Amino acid sequence: MTLAPFGARLRHAMDDRGQLCVGIDPHAALLSAWGLGDDLAGLETFSRTVVEALADRVAVLKPQAAFYERFGSKGVAVLERTVAEARAAGALVLMDAKRGDIGSTMAAYAEAFLLPDSPLFSDALTVSPYLGFGSLRPALDLARAQGCGIFALALTSNPEGFEVQRAANANNVSVAQQVLRHLAAENADAQPLGSFGAVVGATLADAGVDLAINGPLLAPGIGAQGATMADLPRVFGAAVPDVVPSVSRDVLKHGPSVTALREAAQRFVDDVRAVTLA
Repeated sequence: MTLAPFGARLRHAMDDRGQLCVGIDPHAALLSAWGLGDDLAGLETFSRTVVEALADRVAVLKPQAAFYERFGSKGVAVLERTVAEARAAGALVLMDAKRGDIGSTMAAYAEAFLLPDSPLFSDALTVSPYLGFGSLRPALDLARAQGCGIFALALTSNPEGFEVQRAANANNVSVAQQVLRHLAAENADAQPLGSFGAVVGATLADAGVDLAINGPLLAPGIGAQGATMADLPRVFGAAVPDVVPSVSRDVLKHGPSVTALREAAQRFVDDVRAVTLA
């Protein structure tokens, strides 16, 4: 069955469930805080608990692939089950893998996450455009054909990103702005929202670029990294309705209680709704 375009599905999910993406980041310290071992059993329990708590109520769940890959093939098998169970419960799954390469290698990365018969099939994928935006073409084309989405790194929440992302050409156009312009072109005719988004950190003092890409803006950095939902209008301006705020630790720290996880996620949904309606 052909999926509707990711942008349309995301718009519907955010309108229905609120603007929130919750990361699934089973790192060792968090597993320990939940009373779980840093092993496959802990990984499985953690992932299933997050899915049980949130997949039927938040718009997007974002597994971080690295925390599964560190356990090898058995960890990837847990990731496969996590993705399938989250999607079956109604969440859109954004695979946070930040893949980036050229030619057939980029195509293979795309096929791993964006082909429906892949065990890791996800609704969207994070990618790195820093081999040139054109290097992403295999992923962009496959995503469009399958009704999936792409989130390209543009202005990330880590301070080290500045030296690359803010670097400018002779016309004083930064690398990040060029990425955003390419994404806007990919989304040119999309309604109600394009499927090709950008990662723009909520921790930025000022985006300093045109964020009108007619596509979603994934906003990491809320919670543990210091940003709050109240910062969204300052960073994103008129684009706030298209922002997908991403929170991980400040929701996940409330586990393993399913009730506490749900209550924490709902607080963030309420906070962003208040900002959007202000």
